[in-house]
Order: sequence, then structure tokens, then C-alpha cells
Amino acid sequence: MSEDFRLDMGAPWLNLLATRGRHFGAQPVERIPDVERLREWLTAAELTPLSPVTHADLRAAHHLREVLRELALGAIDGVPPKADQVSPLAPFLKAEPVHLAALDRLHRSAPATTADALSRLAHQAADWLTGPLRHDLRACPEQDCRGVFADPGGRRRWCPSPACASRGRVRALRER
Repeated sequence: MSEDFRLDMGAPWLNLLATRGRHFGAQPVERIPDVERLREWLTAAELTPLSPVTHADLRAAHHLREVLRELALGAIDGVPPKADQVSPLAPFLKAEPVHLAALDRLHRSAPATTADALSRLAHQAADWLTGPLRHDLRACPEQDCRGVFADPGGRRRWCPSPACASRGRVRALRER
């Protein structure tokens, strides 16, 4: 079922944001509604934890996703973050050791828990939002989507969803 996941946003933390589609529409799409789907998504993101995924982990993943969405859209829109928007990220930024192994390719150690996997995503997001990669972030202009994606070339107009691009092109044609 992982084919329903959006894994084309440009980075795993951006793919986490895409686990809720049409976020601003009347009928949002929840792609990780339960523990099993979260485990499947973590596997697709190559962040399979060694311990079982719990309901508390699902709530934490949803919370992290919404905290990161608000910060990412603020960065794209040029709105300075407020302390109360940043502070919920702190628990996810705890240090988690990652060990590397040289096998057929470079491998990193699996996260011990889902909290460790979410920590890796939070660290990746913090690096993007505070470094030069923040300039590559774009938001889909479709009002029900506003999906955040990486656009290093600066040429994309819509998120990778074909539906958004089709709707946008049809609207532009009608306006002409």
C-alpha cells in the first residue's frame, strides 16, 4: 500500500508533511491514519524502527508533521517564526546516535524506536529550515494543497502531484 505515500517531495521530512494531503481543503487525505500505516511509511522512508510502533508514536508523528508544516510554510512565506512555534520541536531534537557501516554501500544504523526515527526527521528539517536549503523550499499554489516541496532549480510551479498541476493549468487556460 506504500504506493499511496508521496515520496517525491525532495526529502524524507518533506515526505512526512505529504502524509496529509489536501491539508487545507474540505476533505484532507490522511495517509498515516493508524499504527500500521505509520510503520509502512517509516519503512518506505528507510527509517524502520527496531521496536514496535505504538499509538503514542502515531500521535507524535502527526504532531511533528504539523509543527514542521507550520514552520516550513512560514519560511516559504517569509514569516518569522514565533517561539511558541519552535518550542514544540525541541523534544524531537534530542540527540540520537547514528552509526555508519561500509557494506555494499554506506548504511546507517536503524533507529531503535519510532521516537528516534522522528528525531532524525526533525533534525533533517531543522537543517533545511536553518541552512541554505531553505531557499529551495516551495509551496504548491493550490489553496487546498499548499504541499511543501524542494525545488533546487527554482523552476517548478506546483508540487509533484499531477492533480495540482492539472488543476492549475486548466484554471490558467480558463483565465486566458
